[in-house]
This record gives sequence, C-alpha cells and structure tokens, in this order.
Amino acid sequence: MIHAFFLSVAQLGDRRFIGVFLKSLALTVLLLGALGTAAWYGLTWLAVYYGFGAGAQGVVGVAAVVLVLVASGILFRGVAVLVIGVFADEIVLAVEAKHYPTALTASRTVSLARSLMMGLGSAGRFVVVNVALAPLYLLLLATGIGPAILFFLVNGWLLGRDLSDMVAVRHLAPAELRAFRGSTALSRFALGLIGTGLFVVPVVNLVAPVISAAMATHWFHRGRT
Repeated sequence: MIHAFFLSVAQLGDRRFIGVFLKSLALTVLLLGALGTAAWYGLTWLAVYYGFGAGAQGVVGVAAVVLVLVASGILFRGVAVLVIGVFADEIVLAVEAKHYPTALTASRTVSLARSLMMGLGSAGRFVVVNVALAPLYLLLLATGIGPAILFFLVNGWLLGRDLSDMVAVRHLAPAELRAFRGSTALSRFALGLIGTGLFVVPVVNLVAPVISAAMATHWFHRGRT
C-alpha cells in the first residue's frame, strides 16, 4: 500500500492528473459555493419572513456563512469523491497506461452516466451513514479522541469500497465484483483509511481525490497479480 502511495505521488506531474485535479477542484468549489449561496439566501429569506429587523438579518447572513464553512469542511470528502467519480476514469486510464498496459487493453469503458451514479451513491452513503451516527459522535465527545477514531473507521470503510469499485468496475463483471469485495475486505479497508487520512490533512486534501484514485488503481492491479 505504501508503494502504491509513492507511485501515485510520483505521477502527480502527469498532464492527465493535472487536468483532472483542476477540473475536480473547480467543480468541488462550485458545488460548495452553490451550497453556501443557497444557505445564505435561504436563511436571510426566513429572517425576513418571520419579521426580523435588518440587524438580525445581517447576523443571520453571517451565521449562514459560518455554518457553510463548517459544513464544507465536513462535506468536502463527500463532494470531492462525488466529483472525482465523474473524472475517475481518466486517472485510472493514466495509471494503467503507464504501469499496467496489458490490463488496459482488456478493460471496459465506463459511461459517464455510470460514473455519475457511482459518485452519487458514494456521496449519499457518506451523508446517510455519518448523519445516522451523529448521536454516537456526540456521545463520544466526552472521550476527546472518540469521534475522530469513529470517523476514521467508518469513513475508511466507506471510502475503501468507493475507491476499489472505481477501478474494479472497469475489469470485473457484476458477479465477480461482489466476490472481489468479499475477498479484499481488509486490504480495501486499509486503502480507505489511507485515503481518509489524506482528506483531513490541510492542502494535501486538495489532491487527495486524485492520489486516492491512483492508489486504488495500483492496489487493484498489484493485488490481482
């Protein structure tokens, strides 16, 4: 897994990697910006609707901005994986072309619609599972480090599946994919934990989606051989 990480970092200068990074970052910022704008207008409208004064409306607007900034930090992983899901095929193709040309010739083409559905499924699981565990996160606040540990474990599990499916779907039929998930549970979890760690490191989290997708490609092919 460590070797896969360094191979992925070494390829960051690839023009295809750079292209995906710029497109995914721009789309992620756009989506989070749209969320922020909607929250600001929505809360301000509520303040006007319930008859709050201009001063209160300004406070509500500031509160909306703060809320969105906090939410963006929490939701960044889900949005980023949704976005990278759309462009993942380009990363996988770049890695396979350089390191696994034989596997590339036997791969399937994944349609944009399929990639988008996988990305939406990933983002949906992230939101649903973490919202469902919110009470447990709150209970663990008393332990100090408990919420962080739970976050890593849960999101490592989720991200590991998302990343592995991103690559496996190009090479395995549906029945093979189900069997593959069962036989690679532990290593897939390790992949997800490393990816989750990348997402929480400032600055590094900007390239985390690209590195994670490349790592998953190396993990898949090196594991099969």
